[in-house]
Amino acid sequence: MKKLLKSSALVLSLTLLGSTSLAGCSSSKDGAGTEASKTVEGAKKVEGVKKEGFPIVEQPITLTMMAQDKGLSDWNQMQVLKDMEKLTNIKFQYKNARDDSFVTKKNLVFASGDLPDVFYGADLTPAEQVTYGTQGALIPLEGLIESYAPNLKKVLDEHPDIRKSITAPDGHIYALPNIDLTAVWWQGPMWYNGKFLKALGMEVPKTTDELYTYLKRVKVEDPNGNGKKDEVPLSSVKLKDLRQYFLGFWGMYGSDIYSDKEGKVHYAPMEEGYKGYLTFMNKLWNEDLLDHETFSQTNDQKKAKGKNNQIGLVADWFAAFTYGGDPNNDNPLMTPVKSEVPGSPVYAKHPGLSSNGTFAITKNNKSPEASMRWADYQYGYEGATLFSQGPENVLWKYKDKAAHEKEWLPVPKEGVTRDDYKGLLTPNVGIVPPGINLPDVTKGLRSDFEMWLDKQNQEKLVPIAKAPFPNLYLTKEEQAEASAILSDLNKYVEQMEAKFVTGQEALSNWDKYKAQVKKMGGDRIVELNQAAYDRWNKASK
Repeated sequence: MKKLLKSSALVLSLTLLGSTSLAGCSSSKDGAGTEASKTVEGAKKVEGVKKEGFPIVEQPITLTMMAQDKGLSDWNQMQVLKDMEKLTNIKFQYKNARDDSFVTKKNLVFASGDLPDVFYGADLTPAEQVTYGTQGALIPLEGLIESYAPNLKKVLDEHPDIRKSITAPDGHIYALPNIDLTAVWWQGPMWYNGKFLKALGMEVPKTTDELYTYLKRVKVEDPNGNGKKDEVPLSSVKLKDLRQYFLGFWGMYGSDIYSDKEGKVHYAPMEEGYKGYLTFMNKLWNEDLLDHETFSQTNDQKKAKGKNNQIGLVADWFAAFTYGGDPNNDNPLMTPVKSEVPGSPVYAKHPGLSSNGTFAITKNNKSPEASMRWADYQYGYEGATLFSQGPENVLWKYKDKAAHEKEWLPVPKEGVTRDDYKGLLTPNVGIVPPGINLPDVTKGLRSDFEMWLDKQNQEKLVPIAKAPFPNLYLTKEEQAEASAILSDLNKYVEQMEAKFVTGQEALSNWDKYKAQVKKMGGDRIVELNQAAYDRWNKASK
């Protein structure tokens, strides 16, 4: 379970600015969806595709699928996919690739032109969608959504910002999203060691000064009680696991590009708040309050210290993943702390889209309408339940079907966790698939810990939270310019962060550093994203 959820967390985490959505799409032109529908349906019209009801097609059809495979089970044997074949009359031949080689194989498939009929859980980046969509390898989907995807259409009509965030600059939608309107976390949060807080008689810190005091006391007062000075007040892996959370203490919503409440775009590594963050982290480093193995250790090495009851504060998806044991409420979720920056703290909230590139239909597909209906099932309650929880009466059953209330059943296989067994039933474990997270899907299945966590989120994070930046697109020209800038700029910023924190570079050289960031194109990155964000805000709803 831990391994799977860790993988999911990494998928849901922010990636480097240059490889994902950096900027905004322009508005769809009037009639763009209608025209796309005519193009697709006119060229590849398939008889016998139902717009509602099942099966989707009267006569069975076979399509090919390329998906990101976690290697948990043979997709031909997954019960969810077997059930979908019976329900829809659509059979898939799988041309999957393991997750660690998927990107390479995906690139080879596009380069060769030997395309599958659909991509699933493919993490198609905005740049890939624009490139292969405009080249014709991926077909426009907005017309198909209008006519063959009632579940997704309803969501997009109710949430026009999501429609804008999956629409490329040419007005077309080339890939479907994973939608999660209930999510709060974008990256894994941070957790205090509850035993340490209790031993020190401390409340959860509310300011950076109180946080410093807690970390200092962890260092010198032996809260694990073993008589050794082996406590590690704050541990990390290259600061990537805590950076976004900590930047919020200095008023920044994101670790790279973000917008403030007035709609102004910022590049965090150039902000004065970033200097405050570096100054604080340098102070922790100098006093040995930040793990001196931060820039050299692996995640497993960090976790080993947590399980040895040495760490006072750490980032992870759940506290138990570092501190050990089952998920519980013994280790408090960190309350973002206030610094000297007015209006702090803030929190970078999940934007509602886990990915905008989970499912796409290629030009080789002879049944795009049927493929869209197959995918659309996952944006409704029944399909979301099937793909996320598995078939009824295997791991769960209805307690009150009319109210959508469920209850868990014993795991059929002894010695296997529920999440591991779920990976034998459905492909939606460890990858980001098309579909939607609905509260009713887990109604009755949520543990006491999960309900406690919901309360922690509502009390500590939601009141100060805002999505840093929408899922947006750059035009091809903008993408080319931004990629060229960021290939060097990202490396420089990352190297200088480590040097400032460890004292290899004096903070008195901040102005020199900032000037170099500007010289390398920092201001231009802001300009590109500001223009794109302005387009996104003006896009037709």
